[in-house]
Amino acid sequence: MRTTLAAFFTVWLAFLQASTSQDLRSLLDAVSGAYAKLEPQTIRPAEGYLKYDYLIPAGYYQQMWDWDGFFIGSHLAHQSRDQAKYLKGWALGFAGAIDKEGYVAGMITTKGPVPLNGKFGKFAMKPFLAQGAVLAAERLGDYQWVAPIWANLRRVIAYRENTQYDPKWELFFWEDAMQSGADNNVALTNDPKDPDAILILAADLCTFQLREYKAMARLAERLGKKPEVEEYRQKAAKLRAAMLKHLWFAQDAMFFNLRRDNGKPVRHISYSNFVPLIEDILPAADARAMIRRYLWNPDHMLAPHGLRSLSRQDSAYNNVSMIDPYSNWQGPVWINANYLDFIALKRYGFDDEARDLASILGRLVLADIHKWGSMHECYDAETGEGLAPTPEQSKNGVFPGFVGWNLLVQDMLQCETKGDCFLLDWPGKNR
Repeated sequence: MRTTLAAFFTVWLAFLQASTSQDLRSLLDAVSGAYAKLEPQTIRPAEGYLKYDYLIPAGYYQQMWDWDGFFIGSHLAHQSRDQAKYLKGWALGFAGAIDKEGYVAGMITTKGPVPLNGKFGKFAMKPFLAQGAVLAAERLGDYQWVAPIWANLRRVIAYRENTQYDPKWELFFWEDAMQSGADNNVALTNDPKDPDAILILAADLCTFQLREYKAMARLAERLGKKPEVEEYRQKAAKLRAAMLKHLWFAQDAMFFNLRRDNGKPVRHISYSNFVPLIEDILPAADARAMIRRYLWNPDHMLAPHGLRSLSRQDSAYNNVSMIDPYSNWQGPVWINANYLDFIALKRYGFDDEARDLASILGRLVLADIHKWGSMHECYDAETGEGLAPTPEQSKNGVFPGFVGWNLLVQDMLQCETKGDCFLLDWPGKNR
């Protein structure tokens, strides 16, 4: 008990020093020290169906998830070359769970893939697999381990093209809002009374898929598969052009999702609208205008404790603590979303704003760790209080904590203090 109290006291002192001095290096030291105690909770030894050490968000979640594992694995690979083996294991785990049609579930347990049929559709994996393989291979200095799973990577790409691609618009759609990971995002819908709207052409999905194409081209290049290099480069270029043509609304300076049935934009300013800014889709002047008008604007996304997941102007905006059946993406600050926003800020020259965001989030998670000994999935954008999961929402009424992609705060601070911006400089040459 005394050791635990001493550890928390050390973290708290470091927090006070960082928050008063605004010194990012001190803040990085404090966050790194706190995370050193929490990070191991995200790594589990191979067991049952999972043949490699696997990654979990920890606390409330004990399963290996698609984008959760990608972000955790990317963080670990950033910290050391040796730890890139976990991102490799994540990629091999999902690649090994692909069926003959190319489907792979977005969640895998020690007992096998969990398609979640009947409640959320088939819950197919989000498009991060090839990106994870590239990042792991590059960090390890070894692409040859990808060769045996190359056919499966191609199969999962083809599955998404066959099931979640609309040839009329040349864009991709989520099969279900839950599949997107932003469970109750109002720019999507889970309304069974409006089945056409469920299949909405989505700016975030298209961006993730564009990066998958770029990653596949990179893998093909390193594996000596020249025809596939050009195949995936052409697909990336075609998708980029379709996004610019159909999802970009110049008069609004905004990307909007699109209904497949009538082509009308879904006019909600959500976290997902900004995901295309992590890629080279817009002319720089348009991207900067979008950031100034909406992202770094307190009337919309900018809050005292980070960047909101939904515009403050939206009638649905709230900071309700919910986790079951939906996590709340209608206002609260999510670290993974803020990390993507951070990439966008860096990409388009908003260095001061990116630095401020890293500082805000660093102080946010340290305060949470000081109070609870762990972190929450998301935070009240206006007060900074940790939201779900609460003790009341958890087994036996005990706060379980959350680690997962919140580890990305350390990566942002490392980028700002050391110029070490791992995911920003991934081998698809995003910058």
